[in-house]
Amino acid sequence: MAYDEKVAERIRHAFKGRRDIAERKMFGGLAFLLQGRMCCGIVGNDLMVRGSADKFDAVIRGRHVRPMDFTGKPLRGFVYVSPPGFRTAIALHTWLSLGERVAEEKAARPAKPSPRRRTSPSGALGVRTLSPASSYGRRR
Repeated sequence: MAYDEKVAERIRHAFKGRRDIAERKMFGGLAFLLQGRMCCGIVGNDLMVRGSADKFDAVIRGRHVRPMDFTGKPLRGFVYVSPPGFRTAIALHTWLSLGERVAEEKAARPAKPSPRRRTSPSGALGVRTLSPASSYGRRR
């Protein structure tokens, strides 16, 4: 799915001069990341914005807003805003500010350890344990 390049230019203009913002193609569109955390993006003609979990219910009730749902299951904490919802520069700035605040909060928190990572019994250095039979996939 392509994204609206005019909307991308509006967002780039709003973030002009920011060195902590990066662009990455994601979700079939274009995402803008603040310190490595997604804050907003574009999918088709819609603005995609990250919202805080505690204020999500209030945000989702806004006009021109719907849950971000591209897999059949809504992704909590992210919303789509249709073009009338960010038509003016002030409206776009309001949505981008929301996404920035939430991404900054997420970036300030320490990363959670992956629950799938298995470590040695002592937990030393987070080294994965391998059984001797695995031998990195080689047959003996």
